[in-house]
Amino acid sequence: MARIGIIGSKGRMGHAIAQAIADAGEDLAGGIDVGGDPLALAKQSDVLVDFSSPGALEANLDAAMESGVPLVVGTTGLEERHHFLVDSASHDLAVLQTGNTSLGVTLLAHLVREAASRLGEDWDIEIVETHHRNKVDAPSGTALLLGEAAAGGRGIDLAESSERGRDGITGARRQGAIGFASLRGGSVPGDHAVHFLSDNERIALSHLAENRMIFAKGAVKAALWLIGKPAGRYTMPEVLGL
Repeated sequence: MARIGIIGSKGRMGHAIAQAIADAGEDLAGGIDVGGDPLALAKQSDVLVDFSSPGALEANLDAAMESGVPLVVGTTGLEERHHFLVDSASHDLAVLQTGNTSLGVTLLAHLVREAASRLGEDWDIEIVETHHRNKVDAPSGTALLLGEAAAGGRGIDLAESSERGRDGITGARRQGAIGFASLRGGSVPGDHAVHFLSDNERIALSHLAENRMIFAKGAVKAALWLIGKPAGRYTMPEVLGL
């Protein structure tokens, strides 16, 4: 059995991951939260899964590197500097970072990239996401993941092409832009839809999450896949062989 340590063990995802570890017949090595010692947890684990907070990422990466234990990062709300930290750590560490560990979302992102690469700029792309009322970041990590997939299919930079938070007299939509809209309310685990819209037809690719266990099961699958991999930055599509 693999020993899987959870960083952020008391959160909703932490509890779900603990259940997914048990369901998979693997061993929960332990868990920590704010104020916990990630290095001590790493030393008793074969792999770590981090669903804590962006502010804790650097310490978690350092602990994983010092112990030589691979790390799955599912924390959302990461900024450019956090991705720089992951890139730097990947020279010495096997690390998989993703905005969504769902296997279904991973496949959806693949389909979005394929669609974006085959449809011209006369097809507008809009991403709509809905989450529970307590989610603190927007757009969601998954929405940004899907936006990156669309931008990658088009061969453009998402940061330069995205449109967010439209309000007031915004002017006409820019050709080639990727739009985002975020809805918050209730207890929705996460719904995402990518709309491709032309003058006379529309395509919608979507994923509806009914329970957080889909993310937990995907995280455990990714963690088991990552054990034994050489240093590098890995992605969920690689877990599925895409």
